[in-house]
Amino acid sequence: MSKTTDTKQLFQTFTFKNGIETKNRIAMAPMTTWASNDDYTISDDELKHYETRSGNVGLVITGCTRVMPNGIGFNNEYASYDDSFLPSLKKLAAAAKKGGAPAILQIYHAGNKAVLDLIPDGIPVSASPVALAPSAFYAGGTVSRELTHEEILEMIKAFGETTHRAIQAGFDGIELHGAHGFLLQNFFSPYYNQRTDYWGGSSEKRMNFAVEVIKEIQDVIKKYADRPFLIGFRISPEEPESYSVKDTFPLIDKLIESGIDYLHVSLADLLSQKSINDENGDATLLKSILDHVNQRVPVIAAGGIKQFNDAIEALKMGLSMVAVGHGLIINPNWVELASNEEQADEVLSMSKADELAVPKKLQEFIKVATGFFQVKE
Repeated sequence: MSKTTDTKQLFQTFTFKNGIETKNRIAMAPMTTWASNDDYTISDDELKHYETRSGNVGLVITGCTRVMPNGIGFNNEYASYDDSFLPSLKKLAAAAKKGGAPAILQIYHAGNKAVLDLIPDGIPVSASPVALAPSAFYAGGTVSRELTHEEILEMIKAFGETTHRAIQAGFDGIELHGAHGFLLQNFFSPYYNQRTDYWGGSSEKRMNFAVEVIKEIQDVIKKYADRPFLIGFRISPEEPESYSVKDTFPLIDKLIESGIDYLHVSLADLLSQKSINDENGDATLLKSILDHVNQRVPVIAAGGIKQFNDAIEALKMGLSMVAVGHGLIINPNWVELASNEEQADEVLSMSKADELAVPKKLQEFIKVATGFFQVKE
């Protein structure tokens, strides 16, 4: 079947400024699979999950992995905070790169959203001792312990050490998960960051943690990487408790000035989602961000891409790459379907979950969770 001009655009190559090239404009979105072994090493199920889905995408971004033990945000989340996890990370890199795409390791600390049963004393750490606001996925109410200045410096070093492991493991870059209310976002948030030292007290100082983490990672890359290595940064453009998209623009500017290789915008629906306070009129959140970035850095976005025509519309908005998440869970052959301009299933058939290489622990999560997937038995 011959491709239309629009579909051909989806399958053009893309080259980052450091020379890393993708074979198309489709990225595998970072998705937590709740599927590690009980010792937090990568499981065979999770390796198969990546191998099955990495064949035709242009870029693979892994699910998040914590840089310190107390940063765990999900049950059975594979770990990267110690050299003992290096063999596990090497297996993950090989699986993610099996199809020939560059692979990015997403690294983070869960901050005030850490799993309480899995951290010391059940007390999360964050920028300030502020109670977590309730949301659709969190009961809220837990007050974090404020990180000391010395602990923040240790945290920054931990991000660098995990980046070193990513280099050793064979990844082509790291992505800092600064979205979804995790630690990097905690520091940027005027609601959760009530500090008055170097790490808070003004909008400028609330960016210092992210900037210092990026500096540390750049130093590690310069010292240890023997090949081009990407730094991405994922953001949630708004936080219901405290800020909207225009408040994010100075952070975006600072990230670009700091030298990130791409910006990754996490949205619920990238094609239509608007600001929580309608401050941008008819403009979607993504259009507002793309207009502000103005091609200074590549932008990737994820959120609600189900069909190939959705991805095409996303690229037309000005994205460099479009990230596909649930679509690839339900259809490991999503990219092939898109190439042939065929419709993909939007409902996960649980009876075929093993055949689709959906990790067993992820299957169990899907069965009890609501709002994540449409499923049929």
